[in-house]
Amino acid sequence: MPESSTYPSANRNTPRCCRLLLPPFKLCPSPLASLAWNVLVDWADASSPQDSLLSTLRKKMAASMSGVAGEVSATSFQRKPRCGGSKLLSIPGTRPSLRNGQLLVSSGVPSLDHIIGGGLAVGTLLLIEEDKYNIYSQLLLKYFLAEGVISGHSLFVGSAENNPKDILQELPAPSLDDLHKGKSDPEEISASKPSQESMKIAWRYQNLPKVSVNTVTSSRFGHYYDVTKTMSPEMLQSSQCHCFFLPEETLDSTPSICGMTYAYTRLLKSIHSVIHKEGFDGSCPQKKTKNVLRIGIQSLGSPLWGDDICCSDQPHHMHSLTKFLYALRCLLRMSLSICVITVPAHLIQNKAIMGRATHLSDTAVGLESFIGSERETNPLYKEYHGLFRVNQLPRLNTMAPDTSGVKDLAFKLKRKLFTIEQLHLPPDLSDTVSRSSKQDLAESAKLLSSGCGTMAAGGKHLDF
Repeated sequence: MPESSTYPSANRNTPRCCRLLLPPFKLCPSPLASLAWNVLVDWADASSPQDSLLSTLRKKMAASMSGVAGEVSATSFQRKPRCGGSKLLSIPGTRPSLRNGQLLVSSGVPSLDHIIGGGLAVGTLLLIEEDKYNIYSQLLLKYFLAEGVISGHSLFVGSAENNPKDILQELPAPSLDDLHKGKSDPEEISASKPSQESMKIAWRYQNLPKVSVNTVTSSRFGHYYDVTKTMSPEMLQSSQCHCFFLPEETLDSTPSICGMTYAYTRLLKSIHSVIHKEGFDGSCPQKKTKNVLRIGIQSLGSPLWGDDICCSDQPHHMHSLTKFLYALRCLLRMSLSICVITVPAHLIQNKAIMGRATHLSDTAVGLESFIGSERETNPLYKEYHGLFRVNQLPRLNTMAPDTSGVKDLAFKLKRKLFTIEQLHLPPDLSDTVSRSSKQDLAESAKLLSSGCGTMAAGGKHLDF
């Protein structure tokens, strides 16, 4: 067999142990075989007794690792890089839907997110039918805006009744707002700082890193809020807010769009201007990282917007609201934005208009408060403050919406929390029922004590 030039030939100077191993190494000329051959030769010719096979192997491995790694990596498996593949947007305060792959944002109420399928999809419209006194519907709108502030999203607030700046100042604070404060009072720090004696059980946790308290925004999906506290001005300044207050808008010769009223035309142009200038429609790249625009409109369709659908059964501007919703939905579909509007459905006399507005929305819910009704004093509803209706769910990438199967829903406002849950009525244990049952039991006891013979005299009981 011809000798390879990679390995030295066997001669008289070659150790006997290496002569025996020489033919097998020649049969497999590889870098690892060459390395093993050189190690055996150097080990056999080692003059110093301190040199061992282990030390020699370490030296050879370190010297030839670069060359061996180069040849091995050329034949190893390498993952092919993705070319032109689309990746989901990574925006704080968002997450992809597990059902249809849409990008979702939280409505500010975790129980509402669970009911509507995980959250509000980007590019969709949520319509809220206001309750009679417009208390809880405005609270849901504030939750939606407060979640945008905590997530670092941009806000657009439109109203014809209340100043949007006042609405922003009344946003509820998160329940864990102490984690978002940059500074705390020294007394609170000293009071909350555990002593050494109280850390005897958890002594191993003393050296762990503390939670950062300087962050204002949060990447968590969905938060809980405390309605007894308002959001600090520092948090509001961290989010970019755009306001539209109809009484402050200057009257000009703005032409009407598709027969809409002047107020709807001005509002639609203002929303389109913010979406285009800030780059939410992709026309120009955003200055910072990708962001989402949250749009909140208060009491749309009320007479303050110049609409007469709440004043007459056959209004003059019958199609003005539906045209505005159609144009608004087109803007939402072409941009990274979500809109929540409240509508006084109990004031709209023509129910066909409200039906068309519901169909033009992606998600439609309604609130029915117990304030001023008989249910407010009914003991069966003492744990709730009103009923919650889901009128329509979004149909995104599917023929039918995802239904949870729960239709009887109610909401309640605790001291610090607004929750929506399934309506569970207690058993009928009113005073009249309990009183009659007690009388029946008393009469039955008397009859049983007198014996079976007296039962036959009565016409109501059987004779045994």
